[in-house]
Amino acid sequence: MPRIPSSDRREMLVQAAIRVIAKHGVAGATTRAIVAEADMSLASFHYAFRSHSEMMREVVAFVVDAEVASVFESLRLGSDIRRALRAGLQAYLDYVIADPGHEMVMQELMHYALRTPGLEQLAAEQYEAYHAGVTSILVEGAAVSLVEWTVPVRDVARLVVTTTDGVTLAWLADRDTAAAERVLDFAADSLAALAAPIRISEGAS
Repeated sequence: MPRIPSSDRREMLVQAAIRVIAKHGVAGATTRAIVAEADMSLASFHYAFRSHSEMMREVVAFVVDAEVASVFESLRLGSDIRRALRAGLQAYLDYVIADPGHEMVMQELMHYALRTPGLEQLAAEQYEAYHAGVTSILVEGAAVSLVEWTVPVRDVARLVVTTTDGVTLAWLADRDTAAAERVLDFAADSLAALAAPIRISEGAS
C-alpha cells in the first residue's frame, strides 16, 4: 500500500472527525472513533497529529474556512442593495436547510473551543473569519451598487453575522422556514437602510 503523505493523512482525519461529530457530537469524537471512521490505525493518527487537541484545532479552522468560502460568497451584492442583501441572506438560509448537520457541528465546535483550555481563542478566530469575509463582500457590494455604508462597514458585517447566527439557531430549534424568512425580510430592510447613494461632487467628471 503506498505511503500516504502527512498532509493528506491530516486532511483525511479532519474529514473523518467532522463526520463523527455530525453523527455523535463532539463528546463522541474520540481519537479511536475518528481513526475508525478514517479507516486508519492509531499509529497513523499520531504520525499526523501530536494530540487530539491539535487535530480539533485544525478541524475548527477547516470548517470555518469552508463555511466562509461556500456560504458568505453567496452574499455578493448587485445594483439593488436591498434585493441583493435579501437574496444573499436567503442563500444562507437555504444552505442551513440543505445541511443542518453542518451547522450543528459548527455550534458544537465553537462551544468545545470555549470550554477547552488552550483552544479558547479559536472561537474568537471563528468569528473574526466570519466578520472579515462579510466585510470584504459588503465593501465590494457597495462599490458595485454605487452606495456607501453610513456606519462603519465592520459594524454592518457584525449585524449580518449576528442575524445569521440567530436565524440559524432558531431554525435548528423549530424548523419554521416561513418565520425565518420573515426575519430575513426585516433584516434586509434594516441593513439596506444603512446604505446611501454615493455623493458625487459637482466638479467631478
